[in-house]
Amino acid sequence: MPMVKSALFFLALTASFGFAQQPASSPQQKASVYVYRYKQFAGSALSPSVYCDEVQLARMENGRYFTVALDAGHHTFRSNDSQSGVQLDLKPGEEYFIRLEIAAGMMKGHGRLMLTAPEQGRYELQSNKLKPLDASKVVDASRVSVAEAKFDTPAPAAAVPAPTATLKPAVAKQPTTDVAPDHVDQVVLSDGAPQASDPSSLGDAARKARQKKAAAETTTTQPQ
Repeated sequence: MPMVKSALFFLALTASFGFAQQPASSPQQKASVYVYRYKQFAGSALSPSVYCDEVQLARMENGRYFTVALDAGHHTFRSNDSQSGVQLDLKPGEEYFIRLEIAAGMMKGHGRLMLTAPEQGRYELQSNKLKPLDASKVVDASRVSVAEAKFDTPAPAAAVPAPTATLKPAVAKQPTTDVAPDHVDQVVLSDGAPQASDPSSLGDAARKARQKKAAAETTTTQPQ
């Protein structure tokens, strides 16, 4: 029996020690929701409240922003205009952006929330006209941060080197060996008929033809 009690005590001690060694929830496991408002002249005196799950977070001033760190899961956001709101299923480590706009009313303006794309929200939040919300306007200090928002800038793409031109070696021109002869070594005379282009040959042929014709006429005219 004492051995059983000792074993149970050892197991309980081990379990409690292991539970104590479990890491606490890190900030990376929470989602970050950025709420911001344009700096505009219309409604600049108004500071509508922003709620998350019907719990007031802060009162939004003109041209300001704040950040809310929330656990992953379903959350609802609204301002003092109950007709407008945003429902989000937050993922751990993700960033979300909500813009507050002033809607004109009969007695006074109302705040309306609009979900913006991360690419648009990061750009607008880093405008030099927006500043962090005053700490005096924060209601839920356990979840709301008024620290300056900083985003990781993507590394520039590596430059692609330009293709280098390949130089081909120049080919030397070979000297020509066809050299015209300086003189004629031998003249070959042909025994054939004279060429028609030779004037002297043409004259001799005509003269012989006349002589032959004259001899034929003479023979014809002699008495038999």
